[in-house]
Amino acid sequence: MKREPMTLARTLAASLLMACSALNIAPAIAHDHAGGSVTIDHPWSRPTPPGSPMGVGYLTISNSGDSDITLTSAETPRAAQVSIHQSTMNNGVMSMRPLKNGLLIPAGNTVELKPHGYHLMLEKLEEPLKEGERIPLTLRFDGAKSIKVELQVESLDGASPTEHSDTKMQKHGHH
Repeated sequence: MKREPMTLARTLAASLLMACSALNIAPAIAHDHAGGSVTIDHPWSRPTPPGSPMGVGYLTISNSGDSDITLTSAETPRAAQVSIHQSTMNNGVMSMRPLKNGLLIPAGNTVELKPHGYHLMLEKLEEPLKEGERIPLTLRFDGAKSIKVELQVESLDGASPTEHSDTKMQKHGHH
């Protein structure tokens, strides 16, 4: 039986979505944006201790377009405010400062928001961020349309929630 190209494309897209679900990968959910030139990869966060009003957001932003763009802000229903920060090490002292003018993503480049570098601060959390949770986040740009993603809250030891529970089972003699 010969499949129409569109049916094949839909089948492949559904297979990819099922594979992401099976592997517990949160795909970035994006709106249409400037020529498809902006992509977001691996949006993630860490669990926060009870009572902590601050959380973090990390991700990778790629700009395959011909023009520079700037990440100007972000928002989530889980925090009263989200700000863009940069951590730097100077003479053995780590410091953090907000980027008031946003974060430049040059044309043809990728910028990673990661621990000890650029990151998002989720401020005034009403509830702690819990391992395995997905936090909706809207990223706003100058030079590109807004993009909606979900931050996957990953364990402090770096294992995904699935890996973490498998490791716990092995330690307790369950197979």
